[in-house]
Amino acid sequence: MNIICTIIKNIKMKEKLISFRDPIIEKVVDQLVSRSDVGYKKYGVTLEDDLGDLTKWLQHLQEELLDAANYIEKLKTKL
Repeated sequence: MNIICTIIKNIKMKEKLISFRDPIIEKVVDQLVSRSDVGYKKYGVTLEDDLGDLTKWLQHLQEELLDAANYIEKLKTKL
């Protein structure tokens, strides 16, 4: 299956034709592009152009991992 992926970069959009043999990978790519769009709308800057320092990025990562741990714990209660 072919899809057009749109990548945000310096406000210009780059289009790329990608062929997928695996629908799971296609779904993950779609989600990545969607998350990039959400982040750009929220912060007004691409991830590449965000000049945050190392401490900021480590804080973001820690918060995301803590959220993941919470989701795992919740799912374990459903087993």
